[in-house]
Amino acid sequence: MPPLGGVRRIAVADLGTNSTRLLVADLTGAGELVELERLTEVTRLGQGVDSSGRLADDAMERVHACLGRYRDAADRHVAELSVAVATSAVRDAANGPQFQQAVRERSGFEIRIVPGEEEARLTFLGATSGRPTGSGSVLVIDIGGGSTEYVVGRPGEDPAFHVSTRLGSVRQTERHLTGDPPQHEDLEALAAAAREIVAAGVPVHVRNSVQEGIAVAGTATSLAAIDQELVPYDAARVDGYRLLLGECERMLARLAAVPLDQRREVPGLHPDRAPTIVAGATILVESMRAFGLEYVEVSEADILHGAALDLLTRS
Repeated sequence: MPPLGGVRRIAVADLGTNSTRLLVADLTGAGELVELERLTEVTRLGQGVDSSGRLADDAMERVHACLGRYRDAADRHVAELSVAVATSAVRDAANGPQFQQAVRERSGFEIRIVPGEEEARLTFLGATSGRPTGSGSVLVIDIGGGSTEYVVGRPGEDPAFHVSTRLGSVRQTERHLTGDPPQHEDLEALAAAAREIVAAGVPVHVRNSVQEGIAVAGTATSLAAIDQELVPYDAARVDGYRLLLGECERMLARLAAVPLDQRREVPGLHPDRAPTIVAGATILVESMRAFGLEYVEVSEADILHGAALDLLTRS
């Protein structure tokens, strides 16, 4: 059904390093975003980018096939705008511009490769859009496949600080975790690398200023689902869920202790996320420790919602 008068409808795809996602939503006259459909596929666009510097042909084909299905969904909802945002994997790849052009030609999504600063702003906008303005300093942690963004600010304002680091779950899995299950020394090396990267990227005074934390994207939502043993996945129970540091540490130890085939069977964890969840959980645990957070609130709203709000309000 087409959008009603006064309502703008948009389809936004996020071409991440590990997954490709779609949000179809309406922006009402009151400036509220109403979600109509959300889809996620693990497409592993960033496989091997860290070592080769290029997007692999089979990875690009997986994303093109996924975007074809997303094109159908956008058309079914009669979206006025169909856009895609590409982040770390495409930014880092030598053939990223060629892939960008191919996406336009094959799926009709108007694709933007967003720089780290813009990614941080859109993620913060999406994650904090439902919070009252004027509240205290909030940290948004966005653990992706190729990078992790740390964004600090007050809801309703542009972020006061942001940094994009190379702490992606896919990137760090490829760099550090070669055993199945991972060896203890490899896990220690990954944790040490995470601590070093956060310490170098985020000044102490910024870390000390944070009053609360929000975690977005697949690692955080997966851990929230695992902690609640959600089968099937229930976004309503994940959004707003508090992940305690101690529980994250417990889940990390459990996930790291078993081989990949057993991780795929863990209740609440999508099997396609099993290869990278150990690295992702390590990054989240070390991030919470670095910022002195006893818990983070999980948000289903992230760069997709931020991009939709930004584009619709601008247009």
